[in-house]
Amino acid sequence: MAVTAVTQPSTSSDRYARHVEHLSLLPQDKNNPEAASTAAVQANFITPRDPVIQTANGGRLPAVPLAEAEELNRLKHAVDNEGSPSKKHGKTNTASTAEQETDGATTMPDHASGQSTKADAPLRSAIPPTKTHPLFPQLPLYGPPTLLRNLQATAFQLSSAVLSLAFLGTIVLGSLFTSIPLLFHHLYLRLTLRNPDARRPFYDEEKRRQRLRKQLARAWKRRRRRPSFSKPDDRDDEARSRHEEEYEPNEGGKDPLICDVGYYARRVGLEVEEFCVQTEDGFILALWHIYNPKEYTRTSSSHRDRDEPIVFPKSYPDDGHASPSQQHPPGSRRYPVLLVHGLLQSAGSYCTNDDDSLAFYLAKSGYDVWLGNNRHGMQPRHQMLSYSDPRMWNWNIRQMGVMDLPALVSRVLSETDFPKLALVCHSQGTTETFVALAKEQRPQLGNKISVFCALAPAVYAGPLIGKMYFKFMRIISPGMFRVIFGIHAFIPFMMTMHRWLPGSLYGALGYRVFSFLFNWSDTRWDRGLRNRFFQFAPVYVSAESMRWWLGRECFASQKCILATREEGRREEEEDEGDAEAMENYFDHGETHQTEEQRGHGAEGRRWRGRNAWYDEQVPPFALWIGGSDELVDGRRLLRRFERGREPHVRVVHQKIIEEYEHLDVIWAMDMIEKVGKEVKEVIWRTASSEARKDCRVPKDCGDLDIWDDSARR
Repeated sequence: MAVTAVTQPSTSSDRYARHVEHLSLLPQDKNNPEAASTAAVQANFITPRDPVIQTANGGRLPAVPLAEAEELNRLKHAVDNEGSPSKKHGKTNTASTAEQETDGATTMPDHASGQSTKADAPLRSAIPPTKTHPLFPQLPLYGPPTLLRNLQATAFQLSSAVLSLAFLGTIVLGSLFTSIPLLFHHLYLRLTLRNPDARRPFYDEEKRRQRLRKQLARAWKRRRRRPSFSKPDDRDDEARSRHEEEYEPNEGGKDPLICDVGYYARRVGLEVEEFCVQTEDGFILALWHIYNPKEYTRTSSSHRDRDEPIVFPKSYPDDGHASPSQQHPPGSRRYPVLLVHGLLQSAGSYCTNDDDSLAFYLAKSGYDVWLGNNRHGMQPRHQMLSYSDPRMWNWNIRQMGVMDLPALVSRVLSETDFPKLALVCHSQGTTETFVALAKEQRPQLGNKISVFCALAPAVYAGPLIGKMYFKFMRIISPGMFRVIFGIHAFIPFMMTMHRWLPGSLYGALGYRVFSFLFNWSDTRWDRGLRNRFFQFAPVYVSAESMRWWLGRECFASQKCILATREEGRREEEEDEGDAEAMENYFDHGETHQTEEQRGHGAEGRRWRGRNAWYDEQVPPFALWIGGSDELVDGRRLLRRFERGREPHVRVVHQKIIEEYEHLDVIWAMDMIEKVGKEVKEVIWRTASSEARKDCRVPKDCGDLDIWDDSARR
């Protein structure tokens, strides 16, 4: 017994040291002080299924399997408490229990699968078992860099550089090949003295805008040449007619086609400042603030670079910075709006249509507009990790929803001193929001959002997911996916092309490739600005994230972000049963459904909401859906809400725009009329009465009554 009492603490300490070794940033070496400062100390659970490793120097390391995180905390607790059996599991057991109570996902690896979560396992087999959760399987565990691990990572980089480039080349050739018939058709029309563009729905408006841009460019040139005391040229009047005196452009001339949101903001009399936002797992995000330079003073760079990984703290340190609320007297503040972008894009996609850009339109309407970028974007950054470290890229849509979105919302609220903000998202931005708000994820985020405006909501897959190249990515194994696309960035050569090619060539090529992949067209866009649109796409994303979208386990297979294929089939069968029951009722006056299945009364709502994704913390939803969108199925999402499957969801606005495709909700020439104005009004209607008293009234919103939420169930 005496021997046991002496050796047990040593054994626990040894096991803890070994566990720390493969969860730390660097291999632990007693002679290397830097390595000791980056040693793993404990796992912090952001949610019951999202642990983050905290290091000795206060840093954060992302994405470790639950079992590894719980074991680290258990061993630390055992060492701290001298191995006392009554205290062995501590709060990590609570996290495990909470995780098990949410959806019963298995936290331990399935050793029979031939895969491993060990840090020293070969990278190809370092894949967690997909049985852990059908929608969000655990991510691989990549340990600290060693000679073997570096060699393996390099091998994956080399294989993916060749194979992913071959895949991209096939897509480019396919896009060019399918463009040949269209090219010959246009040539035929030209030879027969017909204009192929004349059939475009906004042809006349496109020509008018093109003339206006040329006039503005000439006017800008003349103003640059003319001394400031000279008399203005009358020819500038028409060119300046669209620009209010309040917003005087600080840039102009010919569009250089650059990836710079600030430049395009200055072209319409606005300005942009960038904030650094650190997520709870250590990634550095870019948050852009759009403002009117005539009424707002840019904050100091030291304040904007503040990047503590703290989300919704009780108080913020006073650094002497004058917040936006202090720069405006009561009654003239701007209500905050956060915009989040779609897949393979940056938030600059909201700023490419001059005054008809959604971000600039909302800013000039009277809102305080913030543009949130997800992790990596144009510039991959992490508090501790480098570009070549596989852990830098070990994330998917779950981490974007649970980590990125709360960090962005928290920073905007801290800067504006409001309790809530309006959230506007497009495509993947809606996905991460729908994931984050789910009751099994981070539902308390809903208490910080006054309304969630979803543009082209990406919840259910559309028919496009069945295309050949998407099927290829779905049928290959996770290991082969990594061989082809790597364990770092997804086809980083696209970003290399972005740096090398002229903006006009890159924009034209980008449109052709993405049009071929996603089956959309520029029919409703301003073709004169099309090359500008693709200066902000694509961006850096992880291969792991693309595997979540297109690989065999997750979205492409399940066809939904929060329900399995089996659950989706049951929903469809219930909907078909409802349709059949209604037909029998009108034809024969009878139905074979039970009272619960009919959906009448409280019992019916409870029966239909038995598999609800959201709880009472969910904010109001507003949805704009493209009726011709083949990438996602927005109608099915509306049907889910209409059928009562989400008892707590309140849809304050919904609209199907039949002729719209996936990107038309942000880039169509009539987007402001069909989407932008309604977004502006919905935001103001759902703002609280206290916020409305403290804020300026957005343009043309003075007669809007506050939304009545008394019908909330």
